[in-house]
This record gives sequence, structure tokens and C-alpha cells, in this order.
Amino acid sequence: ASFTISLRTVDNITVMIKLRPGVSPGCQIRVKNVIRSELKIKPGENVTFTFTCSTPEKYFIMEIQKNIDCVSGPCPFGDVHLYPPGLPRLNRTFIWDVKASTKAGLELKFSAPWLRQIEPGETCPDFVSYNINSCIDMATVNIGTFCRNGSVSRVKLLGGVVMSLHLPWDSPLTTSGFSIANRASIKRLCIIESILKGESSVTLMSPNYPLGFPEDELMTWQFVVPSNMRASVFFHNYSLSNCERKEERVEYYIPGSLSNPEVFKLSDSQPANIAGSFNLSLQGCDQDAQNPGILRLLFQVVVQHPQVDENVTHLVDLSREWNMTVTIHFEGWPSRIPLMSEPICLICKDPRTCDRVLTLVSGAVYKISFLCKDLSRLRITAEKGISCIDLRWCQRKIYSLLVPKAIAQLPIRLHKFIWKLSAPDLINIEITSPSLKLQQHVPEQRCNTSYSYSIVSATPETELNVGVFCPGGSIEKIQMRNNITISLKTFGKGFLNESNHQDLKMSFVPHIKDECTFTVSPDPKAKVYLQTPNWPFGLPPYVSISWYVVVPSKRVAHLAFSKDRMGIACETGRAYVNVKEETLGAEETVRREDELLPEPRNMYHNFWVNVSNCKPVDKTQLTLQFWVTFADKRIDLGVILAVVAGAGVLVAIGLTVCCVKKKKKKSQNPMVGVYNANVNTQVPGKQGLFTKGRKNNESHVYAIIDDAMVYGHLLKESNGSVAPEVDVYRPFDGPIGSLPPSPPPFSFRKDIKHSSNTEEPPPLMDTDHDTYTFAHQKSGQSEDNGDKNEKNNGDTSMSLLENKEQDGLVE
Repeated sequence: ASFTISLRTVDNITVMIKLRPGVSPGCQIRVKNVIRSELKIKPGENVTFTFTCSTPEKYFIMEIQKNIDCVSGPCPFGDVHLYPPGLPRLNRTFIWDVKASTKAGLELKFSAPWLRQIEPGETCPDFVSYNINSCIDMATVNIGTFCRNGSVSRVKLLGGVVMSLHLPWDSPLTTSGFSIANRASIKRLCIIESILKGESSVTLMSPNYPLGFPEDELMTWQFVVPSNMRASVFFHNYSLSNCERKEERVEYYIPGSLSNPEVFKLSDSQPANIAGSFNLSLQGCDQDAQNPGILRLLFQVVVQHPQVDENVTHLVDLSREWNMTVTIHFEGWPSRIPLMSEPICLICKDPRTCDRVLTLVSGAVYKISFLCKDLSRLRITAEKGISCIDLRWCQRKIYSLLVPKAIAQLPIRLHKFIWKLSAPDLINIEITSPSLKLQQHVPEQRCNTSYSYSIVSATPETELNVGVFCPGGSIEKIQMRNNITISLKTFGKGFLNESNHQDLKMSFVPHIKDECTFTVSPDPKAKVYLQTPNWPFGLPPYVSISWYVVVPSKRVAHLAFSKDRMGIACETGRAYVNVKEETLGAEETVRREDELLPEPRNMYHNFWVNVSNCKPVDKTQLTLQFWVTFADKRIDLGVILAVVAGAGVLVAIGLTVCCVKKKKKKSQNPMVGVYNANVNTQVPGKQGLFTKGRKNNESHVYAIIDDAMVYGHLLKESNGSVAPEVDVYRPFDGPIGSLPPSPPPFSFRKDIKHSSNTEEPPPLMDTDHDTYTFAHQKSGQSEDNGDKNEKNNGDTSMSLLENKEQDGLVE
């Protein structure tokens, strides 16, 4: 197909068709049988041409430039048309180069749906883009590149302008979409107007972005916002030049403000919650000629409906806190930067100071509010430092690691609360959970609570990840060396209710030998899984970890390791696993890294498990896991049978003794016990054992003298014959006390054989002893004489021990 382009001289239009950069010449232009690679048609010319291929859009581009002189003659104001008609379907660029005096201003007014500024290198969805350049004297400033469908409705410029419209070869667009008007001097580089309707946002950049804004220049953005909406400004990217004079700044003109213009540094938090329209101006400075630097700015304006709870303030009282910061931020901060198209959630510490991120510090009271439809998109991250320098001052102090109520009561989900605990080398840190206790998060026993604690022990050289723990376990105490970081992380909405039951506490304690020591006090019905820190990456070299496991009373613990060997080879040193019960004489089980781990075993007392690492060879790591279960203590069947057999033997011996005594009783005269009234039977401090006094009862009267209390066989004649000695009971005529008489001394209850290795009988504890003496009847006295002795008030009585000593009777 052939094309004819006819240009009028008065239109001052030039058409240029040329090859696309970087494309091989696979197609050419034929003009009157002349083949050429490009074609230029000047004003007043009429040219007919064809292409040598069927798809010229793959090889050629076209530029249509119209020069407009508003300095020497009148300007053709009004709508700008795409001229000339009948152009071939190529990627094309329309350029309008308008020259004007700097004493006058030009206005580019765009028809709906207006324009949207994009960053350099970004492309428009429909590949239709506008580029605006301002020309002042010999300098050209790139105002920006824009796509269709935005909020930029007008651009006012000082002096001339070069306006470009880029259209793809298949674009159906037939109008330019803008008009040119003459305006009075604007006394600044440019004014960009943006009309924001409803909830929306606009992203804008300073001229020449990302290169530098012209030196000592001024420009303004005008934002038209409905009076019932709220606008907020956010600076996302900026840099400052090196100023010799003046200061780079931004100025806000806000209708109704008592301090117009409001001046801010680019580093300041910018105004927010602005009701209605406002202007924002960027002012440059006189730059250093040797090192000018770059002034540039990329910012966003967000327009929102007033929130229902806009005037609802939340009191955050941190006046009693110390060394703590609280940051309220959007989800994913700081690693994720939210897209500018995302809905904005703002946190305000006063009606005009709002931002996506707000940091509060301890020692102050804040009244904050939120400009956010969905508060679930916000999070809280807090950090508190606790340190100890002198153990004498802080050793007895217990710190509660609790989330302050001022934070927990906010309608924002707590993401993380971090405690940073620091102490000198010889002071260690102890973490306790007295009531809830802690459960270690392991694959076999995962935490399912609304929050957990991540504990890390760190030095400048190494870092030991102690593990992740949650409430409701068996770990009562953790002692650690070095500086500690504890991070409370929440999951879901349940933390608000569970936060009232936190009981984590910490204190500073004297130096411990291990890097970490756990005290485990399990529930008798629990199965406890425990694993070495730094899981699954292995213990650092030369680190020692201990667990002290408390075995509940009347229970036996069963200890088992999850694998047979440690699974490492040592380059330097040795790795050990030690297991020992805490009881007198208990043997310690020790295994090296080249030996099998201890087999499953029962532990009847509290016990220790210690793991000490060496320096492993490459690609081997020491990771151990073990578990403890509990069962009732059971007596072994063999023990029961032995006890029964022993009881049977004792019964047989008892029957034999009874038979022998009965046989002796027939051949011996009975002996009668004589109570010695001269001995004090009162033991100090043993009052009130009887409710009646001895005067009021007959506990001192012997109704019967038991045959088992016959001691006559202790006294034998030298020739082996037994004298018929009789114990005589004497009536008690002395004062009667309140305590019953004690039984005879233990040494008189059985025959005692004296030998060099005879052990002394154990002393009787808490027994009231009354002293007994026994009458020794002389040979030849009859049984009737015993009645006379009874009336003798014990004058003829003699202590049996004294009698033995006198006679020299030793068995």
C-alpha cells in the first residue's frame, strides 16, 4: 500500500520516518523507485511512498514535530489536534515545541481521565505516554512522564514547553487529549494540579527525577481535595544537595491554618489528616559549585474518608517505664515496603502528625489515634532493655517480663516484645516461670498457644539460639551466661486474653559453669521432650548444657535418647554425655562421642543430664534429643516374696521362743517386778500425754505381771543351778505425777552377749523412761518371805545391776 503525506507551510510540521534503533534493516522505503532507509517530509511538501515489506511497524518509527512560536506572533491556543491525517500505522511520537516568553506562563490542560506520573523507565499499560519538558533560556527541565488515567489535570509552566505524545502503531487514539492556554507569569518553574476525588492516592516526583532539581528553583503542587475528605503526605524517597545559601525545604499552604505557610524539612514527618485542598511547594538552594549534590523528591498523597473513630484517642502511658521503645507500624515492617497502591493505615500522635510508622519512647504519655479502616493491618513491636552492672545492687531484684497494660490494651495486635538483658562476665541471667512453666517447642511437641518466647544467648563472638518456648510445660528455670535476648511473639488474637496470666520473671545470679542450665519439674503424668539448643544447626564448639530433672514423689522416671550415638567426630577435644542421679553413692554414666549413648533407664531420684561438645570436624553437628516419662513406683515380685519369706521365718522363731519360755516357766518360780519409787520418772517437756492425772487414774497399778517380763534367767549360780528368784511388786507410797511410767530399759528385755564387736543398740527416740529395780531373793528364802519384803518398803531390795557388778557376773 502507498501513503501520501501533504504538509502545509503554515502548519510548520515536519514528519520523519526512520529505522527503529537496534533493528536490522529488513525493510526499506520506496519513493519514486528510489530505495531509502529513512524519509523526511518538510513543511509545504507532498510525498507519496511505499514500504518494501508488509510489516513496516517492526522496522520503522515516525516523529511528527510541530513548532509553535508564541514570542513573535499569536499562539494557537485551544485543543491540540493530531495532524496530519492518513499517517502509516507505525509507532509514532507527536512533538509540540512551544516557544514563549518567561514573562508569560503556558498552561497544559488535560481532558479526563487526566494523567498519572510514572518513574523513569516505567511503561504505561496501554503504551500511551506523555512527556513534558520546560525550556527556560537554553536550559531544558524534564517535568515528568505521565500515563493516562490519573489525577493530574493541569500543568502550568514558565516560558516554553516541549510536549511529546507517544502512541503505539495500533493505538486507536485520534485526539491529543490536551489543550494549550496562555496565563500570566507563575514566578516559579511549574505548577502541577492534581484533583483527588473520593478515596485515592497520587505519587509525584520533582522535575528531573531521579536527577537533581534545578538549583535555587521553586515549584508547586496544587491538590484539589473535597472538604469532607482527609489528605496525608508521605515522602518515600528524597535526597538533599549541598547548599551554600538558603535551605532546601517544603512549604504547605493549608486553607484555614493560622500559620501559613507551614515550613518543614524534607526529613520531617509531613502533615497528615489535612481537611480539604492544600498546596505543597519545593524550594531549592544555592548549591556548592564544587560539590552540588542532588535535590530530589518522590512523595505520595493519600486521601481518605474521615474514620468513624477519628476523634477517639487512646492513652498510652509510658511515664513509669524506662529504657523502652514502642513502634506501631504496618504489617511486614521494616523488611517489606508497602505498595503505594495499598490502602493506607495511619497512626497519629496529634491531629496533624500522622505516619505509617510511629515510635513512642518511655518516660512520656501519648494520646494516639488511627486513620485506618482495617486496624488488623497494623502491628506493635516493642523493645525493653534491662542491665546489671553491680551484682550487689541487682542480685536480689526480680524483674517481671510482662507486656505493659498500656500496650496490651491497644486495639492493635502485638507482633513482638523484645527484652534485651545484659550483664558483665561474672554475672549470669536466670529466667523462671514459677506457675505456668515453659515447654520447649520441638517437632514431637509443638507449641499451640497464642504466644511464644524465642531465647537467644549472645556474645560478640558467638550466638546460641537456646530455643523457642511457650507456657504450659515443665521447664521451671533456665540459667544462662552472656547477654540474653528474649522475644515474645504472638499468634492470632488470643494473646489479649492470655496476657493477663504471664508469669515470666528474670533475675541476675552469680556465675555458672555451663553456658545454659535447665531445671525441669514435670507433671507426674507428663511426657517431656527436651533437645539441645541451636537446633538443628548443632551446639557451638566447646559448649556445655545441663538439665536438672526433678522426679515427682512416688514416681519413677524413664529416660531415653532419640538416637544411639551423638553422630559427630571431634577434631579437637572430646564430646561427652553424662547422666547421674542425685543420691548418695549414685554412679555417673559417661559416654564419649565414639560410644553408644546410654540405653533407656529408670531414674528413682532427681537426676542430671549434661551434654558437652568438642570442636567437631566439618559437616558434623552435635544435636541431641531425649525424653522423660513417669510411672508409679512398683515393688518387685522378688522383693515381695523375700519379705513374705522373712516374715514367715520371724513367725517360726517367735513360736519357738514362746514354747521354750513356757517350758522354762514350769521349772522356775515366777519373778515379780518391783517398782522403785525413788527414781524420778518425769521427762521435761513431755506434758499432757494423759488427760487424767495419775492421782485420778490407776495407770500405776499393776493388775498382772506378764510372764514375758521375767528376768530371773539373767542371774545364774556359778555352778549353773538356777536360784528361785522372785520379782516382788512393792506398792507405791510416794507422790503421783501426771506421766505414766516408762517401760524397762531396752537392755533388760533380752540376754546380752558381750563381745568385742557387739554394736550398741540404737537409742530410743521420744520415749519416756521410768527406772526399774529388781529385788534379789537370797537362797533359802521361801515364797512366803516375799510377802514380808513387800512390807519392807524396799529396804532389803538391791539393784540388779549393782548385784551383777558385785558378783562379777559377766556373760
